[in-house]
Amino acid sequence: MIRIEPVQNESATPDVRRIFDAIEMNQGAVSNFSRLLAHRPAILRAYNQLYGAVWADSALPSTLKELALASGRVDGQHRRELGAV
Repeated sequence: MIRIEPVQNESATPDVRRIFDAIEMNQGAVSNFSRLLAHRPAILRAYNQLYGAVWADSALPSTLKELALASGRVDGQHRRELGAV
């Protein structure tokens, strides 16, 4: 099985470090998923922008957004267990 190591703060490029700093400021910590995306800074930047747009103030209550996020995680875990991903 191939294993991709997450990018750590110490080894991050200055561009990625700025993105990590923004994530830490807004979310409290940088997720392992974001650290994996950091191997491609443009993708990390785009994902961070999308994440911000989804969680920005909107007509959807935050509890519904959290439920959608949790549902996606459960579905992803279920697919991995079945070998579909």
